[in-house]
Amino acid sequence: MNKIDILRDIILNSKHLVFFGGAGVSTASNIPDFRSSKGIYNEKYGNIPIESIISHSFFVSHPDIFYSVYKDKLCFPNALPNDCHLVLAKLEKMGILKSVITQNIDDLHEKAGTKNIYKLHGSITINHCVKCHKEYPLSYVLNSKGVPYCEDCGSIVKPDVVLYEEPLDYNTVNGAISEIKKADTLIIGGTSLVVYPAAYYLEYFKGKNLVIINMSKTSKDSDATLVINDDIAKVFRELNI
Repeated sequence: MNKIDILRDIILNSKHLVFFGGAGVSTASNIPDFRSSKGIYNEKYGNIPIESIISHSFFVSHPDIFYSVYKDKLCFPNALPNDCHLVLAKLEKMGILKSVITQNIDDLHEKAGTKNIYKLHGSITINHCVKCHKEYPLSYVLNSKGVPYCEDCGSIVKPDVVLYEEPLDYNTVNGAISEIKKADTLIIGGTSLVVYPAAYYLEYFKGKNLVIINMSKTSKDSDATLVINDDIAKVFRELNI
């Protein structure tokens, strides 16, 4: 039995399947990752590393540069779900997949049809005025010239994305940990597991099957029931579920 067959058998026999995904889940949808050789963090704006720009302090001090980079490098409104997103949505409809926990800020799981999603790092699709908290859609941010400002009070509109120096949402974290604790199968996909504290939450998994699908090795490989080093969209497509 090959690894795809083993994975299919694990999935179909799971009672509480949880998926934990990272940037590699969306690369097949032409959204770049962060830490690979071609990732966003290897780019600069002038002489400023992109990683420094997507921090809370930089957003406050240089919102013009922040939004120039944010709109160009982090927002992909026309991206479409790939086979990983689509199969996960199908598994949820089948009653096998109970939740998706994602480090991604795109809306591809929603576009695919998945309902129960814990977005650890927030979402580009929702934005709020920092003062009066009026909500704005992604289109408002993208269509604004330069920095988007609130129509009501004139303050800056900020994406509901967790920037560096900002804490993760308490309720989202607790919900994700609760799901990991209840899982009999946890699939970790498209993540190098180097981003903390998100990667630490996997310590709560006490279930039967830990599956890791990633192009490169991770720190959790030795604990896994099954490791597949391949493109995750390709793996899910080959499942034929």
